[in-house]
Amino acid sequence: MTSNQPTWYAADLRARLAMDLADVGHLRSKEWRAAVEEVPREEFIPEFFAKIDRMDGPTLWDPISAERSGAERWLRLAYDDLSHVTQLNGQITPADVADPVDGNPTSSSTMPSLVVRMWEDLEVVDGNRVLEVGTGTGYSTALGCHRLGESNLTSVEVDPEVAERARRALARAGYHPRLIVGDGEEGSFDGTPYDRIIATCSFRYVPRAWLQQSKPGTIILVTLSGWLGGTGLVKLTVTGDETAEGQFLPGYVGFMPARAHSPEPVVIPDLSEGADLRETELGPDVLTTYGPGQLVAQLAVPEAQHISFGPGSDFPEHLLVQADDSYAAFIGVPGGWTIEQGGPQRLWDQVESAVASWRASGEVDIQAFRVTVAPDEQRVHIPGGQSWRLPLR
Repeated sequence: MTSNQPTWYAADLRARLAMDLADVGHLRSKEWRAAVEEVPREEFIPEFFAKIDRMDGPTLWDPISAERSGAERWLRLAYDDLSHVTQLNGQITPADVADPVDGNPTSSSTMPSLVVRMWEDLEVVDGNRVLEVGTGTGYSTALGCHRLGESNLTSVEVDPEVAERARRALARAGYHPRLIVGDGEEGSFDGTPYDRIIATCSFRYVPRAWLQQSKPGTIILVTLSGWLGGTGLVKLTVTGDETAEGQFLPGYVGFMPARAHSPEPVVIPDLSEGADLRETELGPDVLTTYGPGQLVAQLAVPEAQHISFGPGSDFPEHLLVQADDSYAAFIGVPGGWTIEQGGPQRLWDQVESAVASWRASGEVDIQAFRVTVAPDEQRVHIPGGQSWRLPLR
């Protein structure tokens, strides 16, 4: 324990968490239940940020620890089924601040229900060698060590300070897996070939190095995301030399993007040059509402980003913009929207066509989307034959 709170209280909280996760179907096997009941999550989040939403300003992040907040509250929060932010702006930790601050989350401890659901979906068996991409706090790593043995787990973390904190936490909990500081997109050849690969950050495509470090039958579990907010958990089976296929799994799954896959800085183009104007039946809600429609829009224009200015601004309420100066600006009119498009590509034409194909398929849910991976391209398919390429680099 990292506080004076009695050991029995933490054990009781772990048992309750395991029971709750089993009751809702996330925890399905005795092996993973034993891991949840025995791995002390509090060792991996001795301090974290609690979110404070505000109507009149940016979100604030309140530093939480046993010393600041009281051991009982801290421990109780540690075992809530919530993701806890542990770093802001790539460098700020709770130890660095005394009061609530604003910032952009860059590292976190994922909510336990998602962690165990993903481990269950990975379908590990005894002796499997696993590559974990995104060590984070190390809690998920510890669960994997408990289930498979530390010698079978290799974990990669891009941030050296985050990796060192995870290493110390894992050691306190009694685990010493192979920890690599590096780019998760490159994986690690140290434990190859891997039987399973699991990522706790999101990517715009499946990294090629992972396929090179796999073998036929390897299962890869990764969240595919993009710059318009569309996201989904994908389960792939490696079928051959740098080839794989699989599908999206049901439900919402969102992870912070791998740092190299984060959106690029946006430059707003000249909105008056070479533009054309027309009415559209498809409004910007498809960009702001999580679901398969948002994912389809993202697949259609994977290099585009959405900016919302709101009413009363000098800019359009909603703007879709791309680095080549292509843009689509939404102008509200009674009963609908007018779309203004400029630049070399007509972005909204592409989105409308993609969404029309999805609607023609019966507006299938995300688990009907399939993914194929080949050395030269990766595609997402929907029933009916329509598919879109993922933006490889």
